[in-house]
Amino acid sequence: MSAQKYSIVIDLRWCLDELLADKVIDQRGYNLVMTSRRDKAQHPLLTISEFGLPNGHALDKNVEHKLTLVWLNQWLAAKAGMALVRIDPLKVDVPAVTQLMSFEYARSQHILPIEVTNDEVVIGTDQPFCTEWQTSIEKLIKSKSYRTVYINPEQINRYRQEFYQVTQAIAGANSVHKRAAADVTNVEALLQLGDNTNPDANDQHIVRVVDWLLQYAFEQRASDIHLEPRRETGKVRFRIDGVLHTVYEMPLAIIVAVTARIKILGRLNVAEKRKPQDGRLKTRTPKGLETELRLSTMPTAFGEKLVMRVFDPEVLVRSFAQLGLSGKQLDTWHELTAHPNGIILVTGPTGSGKTTTLYSTLKQLATEQVNVCTIEDPIEMIEPAFNQMQVNPGVDLHFADGIRSLMRQDPDIIMVGEIRDAETANMAVQASLTGHLVLSTLHTNDAPSSLTRLHDLGIQPFLTSATILGVMAQRLLRTLCPHCKKALYVIPDSEIAVQWQELVQPWRAPAPAQIYTAQGCEHCRHTGYQGRVGLYEIMPLSNELKKLVAADAI
Repeated sequence: MSAQKYSIVIDLRWCLDELLADKVIDQRGYNLVMTSRRDKAQHPLLTISEFGLPNGHALDKNVEHKLTLVWLNQWLAAKAGMALVRIDPLKVDVPAVTQLMSFEYARSQHILPIEVTNDEVVIGTDQPFCTEWQTSIEKLIKSKSYRTVYINPEQINRYRQEFYQVTQAIAGANSVHKRAAADVTNVEALLQLGDNTNPDANDQHIVRVVDWLLQYAFEQRASDIHLEPRRETGKVRFRIDGVLHTVYEMPLAIIVAVTARIKILGRLNVAEKRKPQDGRLKTRTPKGLETELRLSTMPTAFGEKLVMRVFDPEVLVRSFAQLGLSGKQLDTWHELTAHPNGIILVTGPTGSGKTTTLYSTLKQLATEQVNVCTIEDPIEMIEPAFNQMQVNPGVDLHFADGIRSLMRQDPDIIMVGEIRDAETANMAVQASLTGHLVLSTLHTNDAPSSLTRLHDLGIQPFLTSATILGVMAQRLLRTLCPHCKKALYVIPDSEIAVQWQELVQPWRAPAPAQIYTAQGCEHCRHTGYQGRVGLYEIMPLSNELKKLVAADAI
């Protein structure tokens, strides 16, 4: 964008004058906003959007259209002739953009660099007619060209603060704790205990980095947080909707200190880096909800790797329909869980939502008249309605021992975290035969394979047929972004119709009249997908199937 002949910082009066001239608001709305008490430091569009004034450009006058911040941003961007851009923090190279200019300069000029390439810098602003900075920007970006875009004032204020704060925290920690160069080719040297050259995990810079990292992960809907040491740097990655995204690269000393800080919070042995450890910690999301994080460490060639599994606190209040169960499948699942005794298995790979399904089911079954007990490794989410026990191999408390103990606790429903050995399988069978409903997980690829897996663990076929009520296998599928998905009409004998028939050939399901395809937009980071939903295969054991199982015909 070329330099303007004039430079102004738009204020509330300017915005109202322009909105009135464009017949977006009337004189009554103008006077209402101008005569009301307001925060003068707040961006004028934020102030105007709080009043909910009618939008004079609404096409349908019978429907009350309000002036929202989204519409006002579009209006101002169009008036300035700029593109309206939504910041995707996962795609911003934070160290690169914060090195271009100081925080004070960016704030005073109402700008924020959001993208740096070899030959161009993209600069965002919420003051599109303020052009004073354009005369000095060439000195900052040197030989690069620049392009100016308009950004929502809420976003630019928030991310300007966050980007510079985390950069300052990492730089501060790095300058205070200059780590001696390590011989990274010597794996044993990386695994020494008590390395006192590491930055202090309780340093305030490190505390701020950890706080930012966790809050950032919650806001981005991350299911897993990976802290990975490399030869010279450390990498932070988030798994969002099943796909890993690199979020930040920081000095190796800082990633080590961040890992140590999180280990302290999770009550892990900070000095022990030679073997894997598991733990958990509890914190709050930006919405104020308590959430659990499961920690897992692993020694690698360049240091200790840490993965945190984030458990959504809203899982326990979701309905089965929100999880993807509906229609006949939902009815079948309700019928299975209504039995007073027997075994119900949920199968699938790691991260397929088995824990979510079990917790949601138990939450709906846990009434005042029912005693629900669990044995888990580890306890992944604390729920007051359950009596939860954690496996502890250090005191010889395993799954089988836990089931044996729970059977003397007058339980109605027992949830076993995982059936992984013959003894646990036998105890689960015994619990179901003595009048308890047992829910557990098993690692198989599909529902029918769980029966052969139990036989491999030594369970007799007649016991399997007598105790197993049903098996649910599940996967998680990414859902199309609701903001950009595109509808396609399925014409008979068209390419789409042929592809559908090939896809569902074994079941011969008729093609729908309309389907949707992924497109990509700013809301979904141009992937076309946002969120995930469960895909289920439920196999209740009918009388015919039980006869086959008992006869060892499967």
